Amino acid sequence: MEAVAGIFVLPFSKTPIMHIAIAGNIGSGKTTLTQLLAKHYKWEQLQEAVDNNPYLFDFYKDMQRWSFNLQIFFLNSRFEQLQEIRNSGRNVVQDRTIYEDAFIFAPNLHAMGLMTTRDFENYFRLFQNMDHSITPPDLLIYLQAPVDKLVKQISERGREYENSISIDYLKRLNERYEAWIQTYDKGKLLIIDVEDNAFHNDPEDLGKIIQRIDAEIHGLFPTETRTVKAEAPVKTATKAAKAPAKKALAKAR
Repeated sequence: MEAVAGIFVLPFSKTPIMHIAIAGNIGSGKTTLTQLLAKHYKWEQLQEAVDNNPYLFDFYKDMQRWSFNLQIFFLNSRFEQLQEIRNSGRNVVQDRTIYEDAFIFAPNLHAMGLMTTRDFENYFRLFQNMDHSITPPDLLIYLQAPVDKLVKQISERGREYENSISIDYLKRLNERYEAWIQTYDKGKLLIIDVEDNAFHNDPEDLGKIIQRIDAEIHGLFPTETRTVKAEAPVKTATKAAKAPAKKALAKAR
């Protein structure tokens, strides 16, 4: 507290920013939920760099040739977004996280023989250096969906460059997502079963998600224990449920 001309002036206190990130496989509905939440909360939205990605179309035609280039582009793009979030002082909803690049997509390409060990190790060292200087989201929302649901939604949105995505590729990604999300411990986590929650066209289902988000970010009540039930489309994960999956994630990498 400072005294200016005999008047005590409280130091300026900046309102803390809120960072929500949406994670999920290709076709799970991340972009749609990002847009809906940004509109509801009147927050800024940061979309995944898809339209301006110079490698994406080539990657889906020749994954082995372009995998390293694509992943470096996404890693750098996501890192820039995190720097922007930290410097902006604005509340943000982000489409996909830097952790998915490092723990899902890059290691999957390496395991499939589509990225060399030399390139993957170089990539992962770069991520680890970045990881020391980034702040995790205040809340991570994971959109969980079976492969047949992903295929249906990918087909409906009709992106030309996604026509060559194989079911096996989506299945491998799903397995890695499930292993990774069980070990996630960088902050609060909500898991939304996309099959049981049609938030993209059902206001009531979207409202259920928003209610749970409000409870988490405003601390209205303690986080519930994670349960996997068909009648509970939005689920909260706790550390108790994460330990059994650590070996699975290590194997997946």
